[in-house]
Amino acid sequence: MARDFKRTDRVGDQIQRDLATLIQREIKDPRLGMVTISHVKVSKDLGYADVYFTVLAFGEQTDEAQAEAIKNATQILNNASGFLRTELARGIKLRIMPQLRFHFDESVERGRHLHGLIEKAWQQEARRTDEDEDTNGN
Repeated sequence: MARDFKRTDRVGDQIQRDLATLIQREIKDPRLGMVTISHVKVSKDLGYADVYFTVLAFGEQTDEAQAEAIKNATQILNNASGFLRTELARGIKLRIMPQLRFHFDESVERGRHLHGLIEKAWQQEARRTDEDEDTNGN
């Protein structure tokens, strides 16, 4: 019988919790904005941890501004990965602390886009139904 919780999953969960706190409290770069760690996937040998994050948009941003914020956040986090890894090693007792690689999590943005398309389809269907009732009712 296989274990329900793999060690790499538990390590990934702990890294996710600790990284969220570290980024919020220790990274002081004003270009970073609001970053949320959505998932951490740790390799089987604990050599690497792929950290997936999202960036909270400020108000109504254009696509170019959003893309620039994502690019900046990725660069800032990858540049700070050594510092973050050192700080994580102080709190998590492992023989090997995985190297951190940051990636933008596109699944949240894709979900938001799909939700918008579904809402638009519902609104169009409701308008079409109202128009049909008005034409048949008169």
